[in-house]
Amino acid sequence: MTILVINNKGQYNHRIQRSLQYLKIPTELVPNTLSIEEIEAKNPIGLILGGGPSIEGAGNSEEYIKHFDIPILGICLGHQLIAKAYGGQIDTSNTESYAKVEINIVNDKNLFSGLAPKMEVWSSHKDEVKSIPDDFEILANSNLCDVESFKHTEKDVYGIQFHPEVHHTPKGSTIFENFYEICKKRCNND
Repeated sequence: MTILVINNKGQYNHRIQRSLQYLKIPTELVPNTLSIEEIEAKNPIGLILGGGPSIEGAGNSEEYIKHFDIPILGICLGHQLIAKAYGGQIDTSNTESYAKVEINIVNDKNLFSGLAPKMEVWSSHKDEVKSIPDDFEILANSNLCDVESFKHTEKDVYGIQFHPEVHHTPKGSTIFENFYEICKKRCNND
């Protein structure tokens, strides 16, 4: 019943793991260089793709996205990798963001359950998803970013541009708890 946090070498990857541990969610931080077979051997119920400095340093993360049929949550770079893997467009943000931002939650089912209509989050990025892939829907936006969060319409694949693991996102733990519920529900239905 473990969620694997894929370390994409961002400054917050260890904090993601610690946040899950504080919530008593079974987790393991693993490098993004593991093979598909090594990930499969760990039998995770979900993957969290952490942030990182660039797509070029994301190791095998993009391969994991399309291979695994388990819930996946991409955070910051992980969000962008999901968009790229499914054919969305990523580009430099018009407004590089390193600040608290208020997002508008347009779909409060599953990942954002109990959080609508607005949420304060910590945004730290210079690239962003400019257009979502086919078969995805926007879950949240802000005045700085049109795609703060999205979800695949048929799969439990989610992306968020912001960082729920930092104290500047006061209700970030709810995002992790909701994702864990999605993972457990999926695991129990398989």
